[in-house]
Amino acid sequence: MIQLYSLITKVSLSLLSVFRLLPGQWCYQGECVAFGTWPQSVDGGWGPWSTWGECSRTCGGGVSSSMRHCDSPAPSGGGKYCLGERKRYRSCNTDACPAGSRDFREKQCGDFDNMPFRGKYYNWKPYTGGGVKPCALNCLAEGYNFYTERSPAVIDGTRCQADSLDICINGECKHVGCDNILSSDAKEDRCRVCGGDGSTCEATEGLFNESLPRGGYMEVVQIPKGSVHVEIKEVAMSKNYIALKSEVDDYYINGAWTIDWPRKFDIAGTAFHYKRPTDEPESLEALGATTENLIVMVLLQEQNLGIRYKFNVPIQRTGSGDNEVGFSWHHLPWSECSATCAGGSQKQEVVCKRLDDNSVVQNNYCDTDSRPPENQRDCNTEPCPPEWFIGDWTECGKTCDGGMRTRTVLCIRKIGPAEEETLEDTHCLTHRPIEREACNNQSCPPKWVPLDWSECTPKCGPGFKHRIALCKSSDLTKTFPPAHCPSHNKPPVRIRCSLGRCPPPRWIPGEWGQCSAHCGLGQQMRTVQCLSYTGQPSNECADSLRPTTMQQCESKCDATPISNGDECKDVNKVAYCPLVLKFKFCSRAYFRQMCCKTCQGH
Repeated sequence: MIQLYSLITKVSLSLLSVFRLLPGQWCYQGECVAFGTWPQSVDGGWGPWSTWGECSRTCGGGVSSSMRHCDSPAPSGGGKYCLGERKRYRSCNTDACPAGSRDFREKQCGDFDNMPFRGKYYNWKPYTGGGVKPCALNCLAEGYNFYTERSPAVIDGTRCQADSLDICINGECKHVGCDNILSSDAKEDRCRVCGGDGSTCEATEGLFNESLPRGGYMEVVQIPKGSVHVEIKEVAMSKNYIALKSEVDDYYINGAWTIDWPRKFDIAGTAFHYKRPTDEPESLEALGATTENLIVMVLLQEQNLGIRYKFNVPIQRTGSGDNEVGFSWHHLPWSECSATCAGGSQKQEVVCKRLDDNSVVQNNYCDTDSRPPENQRDCNTEPCPPEWFIGDWTECGKTCDGGMRTRTVLCIRKIGPAEEETLEDTHCLTHRPIEREACNNQSCPPKWVPLDWSECTPKCGPGFKHRIALCKSSDLTKTFPPAHCPSHNKPPVRIRCSLGRCPPPRWIPGEWGQCSAHCGLGQQMRTVQCLSYTGQPSNECADSLRPTTMQQCESKCDATPISNGDECKDVNKVAYCPLVLKFKFCSRAYFRQMCCKTCQGH
């Protein structure tokens, strides 16, 4: 509670400093700087490496990894990101797997046996033929003539090739020395002894060019047990075929007059690669060492142009004479404990040694039947000292103007290789790391703040609403010139609107004018206009509804006194007086004068 109060006080003081800004300034990382000032760039720096992770394999050479992050400091303000590796790897559990163990790549393919593929179930075996990526998991459907990629990458630590020590990491093939150490420069000699001098074997090579008159199988050379770097190759292209069999006449390749497809054959503890290109002589190669005696044959169908063979055979010494050397199995000293506390293990590896100088040699020099098992024992089983477990920080609750971030902090103790227990904080003797802290305390840049929309104008039909957008400080206490806010995200200040359809235009008649006759019948006029609801002239009124602009009118005539009947008479020269009366023109002064007699009383 005290820590939280202190934090709130600091944040409050930081916010109060906003009110002391000078004109033309804003806050950045607790300082008053001029508008437009950008943060100084900071290049990133690597943090410490994490502890090594779990090994990807329990035997046969796996890998574990360690990570580091570019956060000491993290790049900011356009600074450069860290250069170098973010993740590193090292070899682990490099001891050979027990005899009879399942091949690691084969096990990965087998894991898909219980998963349907296109609606059917298959038994999958590794496929490592040509045209496939060595670190992709390509599996062959057993009993069917197709393979497929079940995963773009095998598990880290899987061999790239069956006869190579190189391993796959993150889908890429990485070099491994003959000591099973990643990126090691250790190399095998010609006898396949790691770091050896080539003195434990001797080379055998030659050319076989004999033929049979009628063709058939013919022995080329015998390959003794323990041979390495076996190479058998025709001198020139022919219709003959290289074959391979055991001492008891069991054919492994091209037997019984049946020609096998070129591929990899697992024979006598090693991989034989049988190649038959369309434009080169066929060949048979193996890295070795072989675990039994083999016999190379040739199936002759035409003249033998020659077959070259070459392999290295171990030098056999028994130690029965003064000049002979003996070999025997030995346990190495106990290895270091795999853990300093909470239960580790250590073991004694078994190696084959020369008896004369006690040097380590290849295992095939010793009798495999008498090889003792490796010794293994537990060590450092006491619990580890209590320590703080510190989780990763959560993301900051705000990007500016001060937020909070948290992390998990526990006092734990490791009591087993994969077991931990949580303790009271008092058991951890060091200062407890904080689990809450302020973050992103820098002031936010100014932002646009829109005011309320005005009413829609005009009152009907399509129109617009308007409002004002102000450039305000992040705490809304100050208003800045618009140039201080980014123009690209300014909110709209005018939008279209409509309050419904306007009334249609209509005819508006004016007042009637005076009657054209002062006495009797006449005419009077008025104006008629088509106006919109706003009073503007329009041409959209219906002509059929237009009111009349003229009508007949009648003015009352004053009685004219007549003193002498002879004075009111029709002028003799005119003959239209009856028509004047008929058409009611007596109200007009001229006609009344000319037809006085006729119009009298009318």
